[in-house]
Amino acid sequence: MKNSRPRKQRGFTLIEVMVAMAVLSFGVLSLVSIFTQGLRASYQTQIQYIAQQKAQEAMETIFTARDTRLVTSAQINNVSNGGIFKDNAQPLYAPGPDGLFGTADDDSTNPDSIVVAPGPDGIFGTADDVSINLNPWMTRTILIAPVANTPNLKSITVTVNWTFEGQTFQYQISSLISNFS
Repeated sequence: MKNSRPRKQRGFTLIEVMVAMAVLSFGVLSLVSIFTQGLRASYQTQIQYIAQQKAQEAMETIFTARDTRLVTSAQINNVSNGGIFKDNAQPLYAPGPDGLFGTADDDSTNPDSIVVAPGPDGIFGTADDVSINLNPWMTRTILIAPVANTPNLKSITVTVNWTFEGQTFQYQISSLISNFS
């Protein structure tokens, strides 16, 4: 004899499946958003590191020039104060014959760039390396000022400004330099 009662079917209803898909989609999209923010933060950290290195590089060349007597103490000033370092923000160029950044003889035909990947040969340090020009979005300012009430002592501030995703950022490093005798 056949059982006339309808069998109860097992499984999921369409609504249950759609709710589960919505919950999973929300979770996956949240993870994608977090991953994207992490990549953006990582890239911003790389740019900040480059700015730190460019500021430190300029500072070190000033101390080296003083220590090797390439320039006199009077020359370690901004142009507006009778020195050799340009006033205001300057593009990042390779140093000129004097080896100093931010002076009138900087090589404007050789913009500062960073190597980001090896070229087709797969070897860093060869002519085909992939590099990025820093000039369109990064500048450096070298400000040199005498320290009040302290003869033969100057304050040097190197500021690197850059723009990333429409926002302007800066990194600043300061030091004191004395007359070397």
